[in-house]
Amino acid sequence: MRFGRRRSGHDDEGDATPVDEAPGADERDGDEAPARTRDTPETGPYDVSEVDLEERALVDLGSLLLPAPEGLELRLQVEEDTGNVAAVLLVGEDGALELRPFAASRGGEAWEELRPRIATETERVGGTATEQEGPFGPELLCLVPVTSSEGDSATQASRFVGHVGPTWLLRSNLMGNPAVDPEKATPWDEVIRSVVVRRGAEAMPPGSPLPLVLPPDARPAE
Repeated sequence: MRFGRRRSGHDDEGDATPVDEAPGADERDGDEAPARTRDTPETGPYDVSEVDLEERALVDLGSLLLPAPEGLELRLQVEEDTGNVAAVLLVGEDGALELRPFAASRGGEAWEELRPRIATETERVGGTATEQEGPFGPELLCLVPVTSSEGDSATQASRFVGHVGPTWLLRSNLMGNPAVDPEKATPWDEVIRSVVVRRGAEAMPPGSPLPLVLPPDARPAE
C-alpha cells in the first residue's frame, strides 16, 4: 500500500476532470448518527449500518472500508499542503479506480446535482461528457484530449458514477480501458460493490469530503 503527496492545485493522477466539490455545500447536514433509510441492498456500495464488520476482512481507511484488492495496487492521494488524504486510488494493468466519499443530505439529489458540474468541467478543458445508463444507474463518460509521454495526441477516458447512501455520496471514477470496455469494467464494478462507507456522526455540510486516514502499514510512494 502506498501514498503519494499531491501538490495543491494539481489534478489527481489519471483524473482528467478534477471535481473535488460535491453539491449542496451551502446547506447543513445536522444528523447526529446516520439513520438507516433504505433496505439492505444485495450489493454495495454499502452503508456501514448494512454490514457486519466482524464477518469481513476490510482495509480501514476511515470513512471507506474495502477488501484488500487482489491484483491491484492501493494508493492514497495525500494533499501536500494539509497532509489530508484526498482520495483512494486502485491501480491495475489496464486502468485505475478513484474513490471519493462526501457528506450528503438525507433524501437529497446529490448525484443529479454533481453530474452537470463534472460535465461542465470536462467541456472547459476541451473534452466531451456523455450521460449514459450503467450498472449503477446514470453515469458520465468523459473523454478528454491529452498528449502522451511520446508527444502523440491521445484521449483519456473517465467513467464517473455516483452512489448515494443514507447521508453520503460516493463518487467513483473508472479510468482507462475499464471506462469504455464493459467486459474489462466488470471486475472493477465488483470492487465498487464491495466498498463500505462509514459516514460518522459528526455534523458536516453536504458536499464536504469525508475524512480518509492512512493505515499503519502505508508507505510513501517512491
